[in-house]
Amino acid sequence: MRVKNAVFVKSCADPAAAVEYVPQICVAGRSNCGKSTLLNSLMGASLCKTSQTPGRTRLINIFKVTAEPTGFYLVDLPGYGYSKACKSSADEWNTRTDAYFRSGVHIAQVLCLMDIRRDPSDLDKVLINYLRDLELPFTAVLTKADKLSRAQIGKAAIKIAAALGLASGNLIVTSGRNGYGKEKLLDRLQSILETD
Repeated sequence: MRVKNAVFVKSCADPAAAVEYVPQICVAGRSNCGKSTLLNSLMGASLCKTSQTPGRTRLINIFKVTAEPTGFYLVDLPGYGYSKACKSSADEWNTRTDAYFRSGVHIAQVLCLMDIRRDPSDLDKVLINYLRDLELPFTAVLTKADKLSRAQIGKAAIKIAAALGLASGNLIVTSGRNGYGKEKLLDRLQSILETD
């Protein structure tokens, strides 16, 4: 897949407002897992604001991606698990994300982003099991691979796959900083969209 252009469409608090945009690739991940950096790398543009402060994405953000051979909508969901966020805000984010997944929107794939340097948290495991329960297709995407050596990357990927009960083919290692794994991830998205 070759991304030609990506533009911001809208931010919405009501998940029902996202239903009209198809097909959708949505991105979920723990706060500060490198989500915005990876999305900017994939889209070839600085459309997502990156921040050292976790928990900045609070709304559902939708981007239209024009690509060859097929375009799609990329949906950036609020990050989860930011411990310093006040409880009411955290509950609001969780409610919004749950409503999005249950809204009937056509989701071609959920990209579950996780920092390759960290063991999967309980919340990461909850997300994976939640998607399994809803029978939503997903791929685990490990971010920040530029922080590790090649040998460390291999060991970390095996460990994380085992912790999540995933086959190695359902896990892609990436870095939004140096483009590691970008083509593999784009190829996966193309394959998904062609068979969706």
